[in-house]
Amino acid sequence: MTKAQTHTLAVPGADLVYDVRGPLPPAGGRPALLMIGQPMTAEGFGALAAHFTDRTVVTYDPRGLGRSTRSDGRSDHTPQQQAADLHLLIEALGSGPVDVFGSSGGAVTALELVAAYPGDVVTLVAHEPPINAVLPDAAGAERARAAFHEAYQAKGAGAGMASFIAMTSWQGEFTDAYFAQPTPDPAMFGLPTEDDGSRDDPLLSKNSWAITDYRPDAAVLTAALTRIVIAVGEESAGTYTARTSLGLAALLGQEATVFPSHHGGFLGGEFGYAGKPEQFAAKLREVLDAG
Repeated sequence: MTKAQTHTLAVPGADLVYDVRGPLPPAGGRPALLMIGQPMTAEGFGALAAHFTDRTVVTYDPRGLGRSTRSDGRSDHTPQQQAADLHLLIEALGSGPVDVFGSSGGAVTALELVAAYPGDVVTLVAHEPPINAVLPDAAGAERARAAFHEAYQAKGAGAGMASFIAMTSWQGEFTDAYFAQPTPDPAMFGLPTEDDGSRDDPLLSKNSWAITDYRPDAAVLTAALTRIVIAVGEESAGTYTARTSLGLAALLGQEATVFPSHHGGFLGGEFGYAGKPEQFAAKLREVLDAG
């Protein structure tokens, strides 16, 4: 695998740490491939990047996460701020517009990047973006989100994550049957039952609510020169992020493209949420090459 070269880019209010695998400018005239997540940091893309040794791959830690420190006095994570950061990062790469693979909240950031900076991205593959507004049961999704946040506030990370897992694994709309369920036990998922007292987790606190509250502008996105592909995992069918993917694809007048595995289908086994990174990479390559 190509060894990653780590760099730091000073932007207003933050120092962004990013990794480049391969030459800049990229060889063969192909754009660099930027892989982004939220709240996941660069390390989550190692298994996927390993299958793209013929391309220059760039990963980064969003501001305030992982190695990227922030000095703006804020703790929230918004698509608008992260898109502005990525615009400056793409400029710093100095090799023109990039291809983007965005996962989860990273896919939401990438949509805002395309909307706000239309010259930055050639092809965007947006994998399972969690956007409540595209759901028919958006109010139910917001209520379910509030429930895992309340569990986190009341009993800590284990309880919050157990409630989050219950939300993201639920099949179909968030009906009365969902809210009538007993509170999930963290121990059932191998999660800690003790409260460590922290309340700043980027996933379980309100710090990232701007991600799921994002409202995509269909007119702007469909008019963009960027080719946008909405991706959904074949094993995700019926779950929250599969439904948001299908809803967003319909909003943009397209069919979602099915990828192998689940929401973390590109992850290696070291994260305890192993997907099928080799098959996932093959599908991503096929989609990018089709452009």
